[in-house]
Amino acid sequence: MGAVDVWAQQPNALFQQQPWLATLNRWTGKSGDEPPVTTDRTLAAMDAAGVDITFLSAWCGPRGWLITNEEVAEAVAQAPARLRGLMTVDLNDPMGAVRTIREHAANPAFVGVRVVPWLWDLPPNDRRYYPVYVACVEAGLPFCTQIGHTGPLCRSEPGRPIPYLDDVLLDFPDLRVVGGHVGFPWMDEVLSLARKYPNFYVDTSAYTVARLPPQLTDFMRGQGAGRVMFGTNWPMVSPKHALAALDDLGLDDRARELFLGGAARKVFRLAA
Repeated sequence: MGAVDVWAQQPNALFQQQPWLATLNRWTGKSGDEPPVTTDRTLAAMDAAGVDITFLSAWCGPRGWLITNEEVAEAVAQAPARLRGLMTVDLNDPMGAVRTIREHAANPAFVGVRVVPWLWDLPPNDRRYYPVYVACVEAGLPFCTQIGHTGPLCRSEPGRPIPYLDDVLLDFPDLRVVGGHVGFPWMDEVLSLARKYPNFYVDTSAYTVARLPPQLTDFMRGQGAGRVMFGTNWPMVSPKHALAALDDLGLDDRARELFLGGAARKVFRLAA
């Protein structure tokens, strides 16, 4: 089976207008005037890198919705064998967030929930997240988040793993948590959580494999096989570019398969 990309999005016009996106474009060497990200363009990028399935994310922040759950569901419906959705919620409306998860969990297009802490400037142990965690456990859905420093010019502190995610993983031992964007510069904290909690995983989105921190690649080659998943942050990073140096990681066949898709298929309960 091919790879699974656990972090991507198809930006709409509103998303493209966000002031913090200019910083991301600077990081990734983009001009900001690239062609629209259509489903066809996403599928072509997947095909070029041998990616079977990509997760498209909804986005919501304190000022409102940027990419709605409905927009994600519509995109997934255009290629249901190749795309899945990660819904999001409005943390300013905790009970509405619970209803959103319960409603969309019945749609097989959605395989998880994602909230980006830097966008809200709220670490994941803030009380507004806790109803979301309960709803995720009830629905059997993983909770996806961002860890580490931020590309945009926003505070990085909400993405620090300890104490924030440490609290969450203690309070919700049944919750599967996927920390995206590697977690640099707090790699010791990231790996300590991965060793401590069996339901905590890391994804490599926003990084090419050539740029992964050595501590993480060492972990992937050893006891961390199956705890680290492939992601791109498409369209900021293309799958082909992200995987260009895959052979240099020194992964054996089992660790390589788990990284590229095996772990994601298990954690997100994807049908074979």
